[in-house]
This record gives sequence, C-alpha cells and structure tokens, in this order.
Amino acid sequence: MEKALLEMAEKAEAALARAGSREEINEIRVRFLGKKGELTRILRGLGELPAEERPRIGQVANAIRQTIEDKIATRTREIKEKERELRLRAEKIDVTLPGTGLPIGHLHPLTLVSRRIEDIFLGLGFEIVEGPEVELDYYNFEALNIPKDHPARDMQDTFFISEEVLLRTHTSPVQVRTMERMVPRIPVKVIAPGKVYRRDDDATHSPMFHQVEGLLLDRRITFGDLKGVLQTFAVEMFGASTRTRFRPSFFPFTEPSAEMDISCVICGGRGCRTCSYSGWLEILGCGSVHPRVLEMSGYDSEEVTGFAFGMGIERITMLKYGIDDLRLFFDNDLRFLEQY
Repeated sequence: MEKALLEMAEKAEAALARAGSREEINEIRVRFLGKKGELTRILRGLGELPAEERPRIGQVANAIRQTIEDKIATRTREIKEKERELRLRAEKIDVTLPGTGLPIGHLHPLTLVSRRIEDIFLGLGFEIVEGPEVELDYYNFEALNIPKDHPARDMQDTFFISEEVLLRTHTSPVQVRTMERMVPRIPVKVIAPGKVYRRDDDATHSPMFHQVEGLLLDRRITFGDLKGVLQTFAVEMFGASTRTRFRPSFFPFTEPSAEMDISCVICGGRGCRTCSYSGWLEILGCGSVHPRVLEMSGYDSEEVTGFAFGMGIERITMLKYGIDDLRLFFDNDLRFLEQY
C-alpha cells in the first residue's frame, strides 16, 4: 500500500508539471484527492493491513495528501502569474488618454419645479418657512377651523400615530405656526413647501406628495391682492399667454374661498382631452383667511386681513411637463428622470 501511495504521488506530480491551466489543475485535484479519487481508492484497503501497520500508513497518506495540495497551490500561483503576464502583454494601454467619465445625476423634476415656485414667490417678497411633517391634530385641523366633527376631515383621511398626533395632510399647519410665532407683527408674507400624507394611491394621487402653502397678512388685504399675486405666479410658471379664472369653492380656513384655474397648457384653451374639452385646468385652492383662524392664532380680525393659497407641486409639475401619471415621480426609472 505504501508503494501504491508513493506511485500515486509521482503520477500527481507529473500531471501537475504538464498542467497548463487552472481547469486542468482542478481536474487533477479531483482525480487524485476527490471523494472518488485515487487516494480514497487506495485507503479503502487500509482495513486489510495488520493493526500495527495502519497508523504508519495513515501518516504516509496524510503526508502525501499535504504534499499534493501544496504542489497544487504552487502550480496554481504559477499559472495565474503566467496568465497575468500574457494579459499584460496583450493589452496596450495609452496612459495619456482621458479616463472614462462617471454619469452625473441631475435634479428631479419635482425639485426643479419646487425651486422655480420658490424663486417666483421670493421675487414677490415672500419668505420660505418650514414646519414638522409629524403634526398635532390641533394644528392640522382644529386651528384651521376644522373641529373633530367637521365633515371636511373626511376628505383628508390620513395616517394617525395616536389620537392627537398624525402625519400632516397639508402644509396649512405651517400657516398657523407662523402666525403664532409672529403675532402681532405684520406684514407676514411666507410660503411653506413640504411633504404631506393622505391615504390615496392611484394614477393621480399618492400617499406622500408635496404642497406649497402661501400666506400673506397685513392691513386692508383684499381678494384682489390674492388674484394679482396668483395671476403673476401663473404667468411666470406657465408663460405670458396663460389666462386665469377663479371659481367659488369652500375651505374651512378661508372665507371667501376659490379654486384657481389656468387656460389649458396643452391646447391653449381650445379644448382637449387633458382639460376635458373645457379649456381650463384647476391648479390650486385659495381664499381670504377666515377671521376665526386669525383670532385663534392671536391676530385681531378687525385690524388684520390676509389671504392663503395651497397647491400640489406634483400637479404643477405634471401640467408643466405634460406628465399623465403621478406614480412616475416615485418609480426611480432613469428612462423617465433623464428627460428632465
């Protein structure tokens, strides 16, 4: 058996010397050291030897196994080095050539439009303020003239963390927080962009979306001032040919309230599928700040008046770029994002 082991070692060494690739070395490893290899076959006869011979033959077998494994490792390193040298000789590298540039990202369309909105209102003298996304029920509803039994809450079914804490459904709570912080100072001219949350999910609604709230307080502020500011915004955002109209509406925190429409950006007001052949597209809600909202925030509604408005950034972006599915904003599909 010892002679068979030594002969096997010589055959393995000779085979390794002839091997020219890592695949051949792997075949040699399986042939001699695998579960069905020659070493295993020889050692099956170990039980036929006298008991006193078995330990010595076992030691010889282990030594031969280790020797073969060492030679396999050495031969593998030699072949790897040879392959590397051949590869380096075959490759011609011009170190003076410029490197391969990495793709550089760009701003998301929602960010582009959000910044444009901010620029327009900053040019009109407004400041940018922020507020918490995890909001108290008081600021999200109560202080905006929406008590717990008010039916307007049904339109803003949302994510409650507890009975009094929720994810805000609009950016209007920032209006209240700003008034509380600044009372009794006037004028107050702010916009509040940010994320809001509602339980909606389809082609035109998302559980998370973006809004911009606007607020202006001063003495003798009228609905005419509101119309002038929003008409200026519409022209700056959608072009000089944009026409606007205001339709009566209802919001608990403004009185009177209105919806603002613009002439269809697709057909120019002639009528098409986008505007349901009406020639008009709704873009935001607005109105004069309700006296009760002013008083709850500490302002004297007999002395101070103002207006507020709110718009969805996704809505403005879809109209500006002709996007028909809101979910595209959140799919992270580069084919879509690279267009902007």
